Amino acid sequence: MPGWLFPLALVLCASPHSGVQSVFINRCGCAAPKVCDFVCDCRDCSDENQCGYHKESAILGAPFACDFEEGTCGWKDVSTSAYQWVIDRASSSPWGTGPSTDHTRGTNLGWYMATEMRRNTFAIARLRSPVMRQAAATCEIRAWYRLWGPGLNESVQPALWLELTGANETVTLWQSPESSSSAWRELVAYTGRVPGEFQVTLSSRQSSWQLDDVEFRSCGRPLLLSSPCSPGEGRCSRGSCVQLEQLCDGTDDCGDGSDESSANCSSFTACSFEAGWCGWSSAPDSPFWLRNSSLHLAPGAHQPSRDHTTNSRTGFFLYVSTALLNQSTHTARLTSPTFQATTARPCSLIFYSHLDGSATSSLSISYQTNSTTQLVHTRAADRGDYWFRDKVDFNVSESFQIVFTAVTGAGFKGSLALDDLVLSPGCLQAAGNPAIIPRPPSPEPASPCAPEEFACDGGSCISPQLVCDFTANCADGSEELHCGASTFEAGAGDWQDVSVGQLQWVRKTASAASLPGADHTTNTSGSYLGVEVAPGQVVTAARARTPPLGPSGLACSLELHYWLQSDPQGFLALRIVDPSLGTSRVAWHMQGNDSAEWRQVTVPLGARARPFQLELTALVNLRGLMEQSVAVDDIVFVNCDPSFTPPDASELSCNFERGLCGWYQDQSDDFEWVRSTGPGPVLDSDHTTGTGFFLSVDLAGQSTPGLSARLLTYPQDPPRTEQCLSFWYRLDGPQSGTLNLKIQHDGEPETVLWTRTGAHGSMWHLGFATLRPQALQRYQLIFEALRHGFLGRVALDDVTLRADACGPQESCSFEANACGLSSSWQYAWARKSNATNTAAAGPAADHTVGTAQGYYMIVDTSRDSLPPGQAATLSSGQYRPLTAPQCLSFWYQLGPGEPGSLTLHVEENGLQRRLFSVSSVQGDAWRQGRVTVPATGAWKVVFEAVGAGGELSYIALDDVHLTASSCPNPGSCDFESDTCGWTSPSDPTLGSYAWGWTSAASPGPEVDHTLGTPAGRYVYIETGGLAPRGQPAWLLSEHLPATAGACLRFWYHTDFPESSYGSELRVQLSSTAGQLLVWRTPGRQGHGWQSGTVPVHSTAEFQILFEVTNGAGPAGGTVALDDITYRAGEDCYADGLGQVTDGNPPKGPAAALVIGVVLALVFLLLLAASTCYWLQRRGAAGRKLEERDTSQGFDNVVFRDDTITITPLPGDGDADPAVSLPQ
Repeated sequence: MPGWLFPLALVLCASPHSGVQSVFINRCGCAAPKVCDFVCDCRDCSDENQCGYHKESAILGAPFACDFEEGTCGWKDVSTSAYQWVIDRASSSPWGTGPSTDHTRGTNLGWYMATEMRRNTFAIARLRSPVMRQAAATCEIRAWYRLWGPGLNESVQPALWLELTGANETVTLWQSPESSSSAWRELVAYTGRVPGEFQVTLSSRQSSWQLDDVEFRSCGRPLLLSSPCSPGEGRCSRGSCVQLEQLCDGTDDCGDGSDESSANCSSFTACSFEAGWCGWSSAPDSPFWLRNSSLHLAPGAHQPSRDHTTNSRTGFFLYVSTALLNQSTHTARLTSPTFQATTARPCSLIFYSHLDGSATSSLSISYQTNSTTQLVHTRAADRGDYWFRDKVDFNVSESFQIVFTAVTGAGFKGSLALDDLVLSPGCLQAAGNPAIIPRPPSPEPASPCAPEEFACDGGSCISPQLVCDFTANCADGSEELHCGASTFEAGAGDWQDVSVGQLQWVRKTASAASLPGADHTTNTSGSYLGVEVAPGQVVTAARARTPPLGPSGLACSLELHYWLQSDPQGFLALRIVDPSLGTSRVAWHMQGNDSAEWRQVTVPLGARARPFQLELTALVNLRGLMEQSVAVDDIVFVNCDPSFTPPDASELSCNFERGLCGWYQDQSDDFEWVRSTGPGPVLDSDHTTGTGFFLSVDLAGQSTPGLSARLLTYPQDPPRTEQCLSFWYRLDGPQSGTLNLKIQHDGEPETVLWTRTGAHGSMWHLGFATLRPQALQRYQLIFEALRHGFLGRVALDDVTLRADACGPQESCSFEANACGLSSSWQYAWARKSNATNTAAAGPAADHTVGTAQGYYMIVDTSRDSLPPGQAATLSSGQYRPLTAPQCLSFWYQLGPGEPGSLTLHVEENGLQRRLFSVSSVQGDAWRQGRVTVPATGAWKVVFEAVGAGGELSYIALDDVHLTASSCPNPGSCDFESDTCGWTSPSDPTLGSYAWGWTSAASPGPEVDHTLGTPAGRYVYIETGGLAPRGQPAWLLSEHLPATAGACLRFWYHTDFPESSYGSELRVQLSSTAGQLLVWRTPGRQGHGWQSGTVPVHSTAEFQILFEVTNGAGPAGGTVALDDITYRAGEDCYADGLGQVTDGNPPKGPAAALVIGVVLALVFLLLLAASTCYWLQRRGAAGRKLEERDTSQGFDNVVFRDDTITITPLPGDGDADPAVSLPQ
């Protein structure tokens, strides 16, 4: 190794991986009070790093955020037991129970913080932030969390909670709701104004939790300005500016308290309830309004964790006691003193409400006079554990009182509380506080319906579960009139604003003074649903929800017209909310633009169970220099009735050239099938014409998180006779996952008809399955793509349904069924897996997927099950005559002891020919068998197992495959027809990468080596998916017999980037003795196809293993292999020395001299290595046995391209070989 390279190697090897904590560097020497205060005081914002956040997350596109991709951002575990928070990722989870993805990247390579419950304990794991400073009143903490794995004791709540510690007090900001959902869920918490130093702690108990993407939004105090404040703003003492409506509102918005000083606010009347009720009184109803502090409330009570005035547990507020209430609805009234008529100027009331834990509770504000009671404002729904600012204006021509009415809805009782009521100077208390006795309201006519029923406009009564179910259950359909579909001309369509910040959804009337100047319905001054400024404090999106909906049908969609004029940071989205789980997903999203027109969109909703809700979410800057606006109009539900069947529902044959025919997206899955045309990022062409459309799923896409994408049909009438469903599919990429075809009959679970797993190459394959009548039951078909990683593609095209049964399968993994193979009656083969791990005998895992859940065919050959000499047969259906010989391959496993024999017969015209037989093999691994079938007439294959009287013995069969070519020699392959038994072994606990099979991959070789054309095929691996120093990519041969001398030749193409230090392509021999490295080459660029030659010697049965590893840097590019030939009994070199790629040994005296020098140097090096090894053995004498244990039976000679090298002996580390002798 060159001298300059050795220090570089040390630096690269010692560089921390993504999970290592970085060091805080304050480059501008900013004073401590200005560090971690959510304001960039240094030009490079280095004072705001390692603060529990970095200055920004480039992936999230958010400032003051931590995505854990570059470390912990300063978060530290402060647990006191083995139950701790650690940084982790899916592909390196030490316990193998974490999620399959992080939240940031949506892949298995992203990082997150995690806890792991490894034993039943009540310990608490705590994750604490660094010290932060000066949180603004608008400060919002958002993060994503996930419960993963069993072990949650739901009787102990909360299981996850967030606390803020400052000023010698700890308050709870957020608690996890009760849920067993394993989906990523959003944590939203509000700090309130924190004037000094504080820390945030996330605590968990029981089970496994993951945390990702922590953001601190709007947490910095207003920026200091040297310029004058804008119109509509007021000046703070510290030099910043705030909105005029923020002055004297009961909150320190300036950050120094100057906006709430007594000098500025002497004309306002404020009540913080710290010293009493301020003249407000609770009506003598049940329940009562009570005054208390969080410090004196019983633990676990559903009440605020702090007040608003002091942001502490000791502060006082008013709340409605719900401890003794039953499940029915109750009302509590809070009445103000009497105020004078607002003849001179209006009376405004600012107040802070707390509505948490119940979606059925509400808080309304009205005023009452001696002549009337008038509702002014209503807030409802669960808004979280925080105090939200609101404002109401009163214009009343006579003396009046303000009345707060709290309604505790039916069911679970959350919190209803008030604090900091601030009355404007226009609210003048009437002299003597005269009593107001409002006129009693007119009695409502008696309803014929029970309290829990819905009253139709026509007078009939229905269950509330039938309201908004897209079916007219009332004779007049009145229960479907207020479910979200609306033109907004007569009202808001029952869209309920649930916003909590500075924006809100309201029904607006179009006018020329603002945009949009006309609605969509009438194109005049009609009405629409739009976003306007709200009195809240938090800078967050406006949200509006429908009532609970559903169930809906498969073809259900929502049509709406929208208007969006904003900067790129603005957006409009439609989310689908599951209120029972507290989760939501984005169904449609539009980023901000400068378009000034109404546009139409159709959003598929699909089949969904009740209840679900739709939520409109929008964010625009209504106070900026650019005029911005967002609105929706003319919302319509289309084909949502579950009983609706579209005209094309039975059109299952489809080439996707004009649409999806009778196939529909399952909107409740994780990601979508996309109809597209090549060439493109997923596929180069369709199957139908080469230029048309197909359906595909790109598993590498950032927009496809989750585990599955499903394509469904409507329920189909049962067929009278058997039918054949055929289709063309592609599974390509190192982590291409699984494609299933399923069927579901009425009232029964889904059944897999056909399945394929893993990389099948960059080409179209034919799949088919027979549909059989089943007791006149209707059925539904499902295509399902399941992801196993994030580097792969799945595609579907040319689905065809025709009469009659399909022929026998040309490929069968037994994952779905027995593929038409029939067993003998008396002694039977069975389709099984080892999923329960209870079988007395059988393979530990199948061959297809390499797991205990995988299926295979097996026959018990024990003496009691299959007597000696008796046979159990497994027969295929009739195959058509062959025009040319084909290769039938299969994988088999013979159990220990005396399992008997496995014989393969080909039956043609009633006569059987034996083509393969085995009765004794070494070990219990899966082995490949191959026979060339030369049948010219109709034929079938028969597997015959004959017992030999063993105990706990068996014979198993898996992955039967017929290829249109003759069988290659064992270990050899040109990859033109298939991969010849070369496979990518998988280890689900580590995350595996499968070699692909392709022609003209990009990036990669433009031509193969066999044919030298773009149409030729080879195997390859995309190195961009390999993590630095992570799991390698393996390509493994079938089992080969022991050999005293054999020759392996192959052609390879490597294309690692120059920055990828330590990346290699290796060849190893794997046997029961261990793994022997026999050849390796570093990654190169642009060298085309290179040849490799490796002499092979093994005293035991072995497999050849090609391995691609990634070094310290990021990888990118392609490694490819082609034309692998293995010849037993062949010597690669005439004289046994060196690697000669052209097969000719060196000649002449000069060559003899070189060989002599080489031999001498090799001898000296071996002597030195032996001395080193002896010294290391002495030093290692005190080590544990497992530290010294290495595989035996192999030497340490490694053949490198054009060289012979001596590998380091155990203990030498990663240093380069001491000698490299060119030939």
